[in-house]
Amino acid sequence: MKKVAFYTLGCKLNFSETSTIGRLFTDAGYAVVDFTAGADVYVINTCSVTEHADKKCRKVVKEALKYSPNAYVTIVGCYAQLKPAEIAEIEGVDMVLGAAEKFRIVEYISDLTKLPKAVVHQQDIEKVNHNFIAAYSIGDRTRTFLKVQDGCDYPCTYCTIPLARGGSRSDTIENVVNRARQIAESGVKEIVLTGVNLGDFGIRDGKREDKFFDLVRALDEVAGIERIRISSIEPNLLSNEIIEFVASSKRFVPHFHIPLQSGSDKILGLMRRRYQRDLYTERVATIKKLIPNCCIGVDVIVGFPGETHEDFLDTYQFLNNLDISYLHVFTYSEREQTVAATLPGSIAGSTRADRSKMLHILSDKKRRAFYESQLGTVGEVLFEDDQKSGYMHGFTKNYVKVRAKYDPVMVNEIKYVKLISMNAEGEVEVAESEEVLVH
Repeated sequence: MKKVAFYTLGCKLNFSETSTIGRLFTDAGYAVVDFTAGADVYVINTCSVTEHADKKCRKVVKEALKYSPNAYVTIVGCYAQLKPAEIAEIEGVDMVLGAAEKFRIVEYISDLTKLPKAVVHQQDIEKVNHNFIAAYSIGDRTRTFLKVQDGCDYPCTYCTIPLARGGSRSDTIENVVNRARQIAESGVKEIVLTGVNLGDFGIRDGKREDKFFDLVRALDEVAGIERIRISSIEPNLLSNEIIEFVASSKRFVPHFHIPLQSGSDKILGLMRRRYQRDLYTERVATIKKLIPNCCIGVDVIVGFPGETHEDFLDTYQFLNNLDISYLHVFTYSEREQTVAATLPGSIAGSTRADRSKMLHILSDKKRRAFYESQLGTVGEVLFEDDQKSGYMHGFTKNYVKVRAKYDPVMVNEIKYVKLISMNAEGEVEVAESEEVLVH
């Protein structure tokens, strides 16, 4: 039996697609093995959001060949769609598959003979614009990443995703609900909804057929799934009706991840974002009014062209004053074929690094304050199958990471626990509660 191993760079959407590609190999008679196990085939699913992701792809190829020098190496994903010729020149790469080809990978890898030059199968992204391919992750008994939307119609000046994944397109509500039922039957307790622009769900064949809110209402009725988490949603697409619904939902958890990118209206304009910061403030205020214990995560980019010291301080103070729970901080890096790469006012690398460090410190402060606000409460924790130094971890509905003494009986179980204190690693220590979980 031939062996295949995978490595995934980037977002949750990539993880769902890697898992689906893995099932294609399993169906074709391959054994899926760990990356270090010396596989016959290595599949590297790439990201191209930052320059770092491109460089990491090259490093992963070298690592794969260290474990299996004669392995057949295939690169798929966003980097593969954007720069196929560049990837084909990486030593050891045998095949590059674009966005339209990656789900036909088993057909293309019928022969594992290594050739002097990598084979490229990639077509213009416009040809995949109306082709939605479903995907979801398996292997983690606790949660599944379920892809419901792909592509993006937003022309943000810094982003290559529309070039790598095409226009916005979605699955049908019926298909998503059926897939959620199958996932529930497998014993998974939590589904994380994923997409490139998740809130834009509902476009098929270039026409809007549904709204994301329609999908949310339908999924809330799926029996067997304990929790549904929205991975990320644009502030202009996070409507009040969605917030109100989550506030009283049976299954959707009190956790929103809402990209901001900048707290400066000037920079938001240069980025061509579809809102200004007043709208973001309103969204956070509405969430906290209706769901006081809600966890709110924020994406932010530092070092965008034209971001002066004053603009950055504007962003810092804006975030500092917001009732949010944590930040995902991205350091701007120039991407070819984007408008932002041509803008004046490039920021020095050292300045970008300094600003990133300041926001990472702010994120730690925000997360600690949020966790501390939850101490003394009883939380519903879904425990994961991990063990480190005799302890296991899990997350509350509102995304507080907790630590408890390892007990195999608690894996993939939801338990009521009392949140006691924070440890040096920033995790919350818990004690089992006598309360009974009621469904």
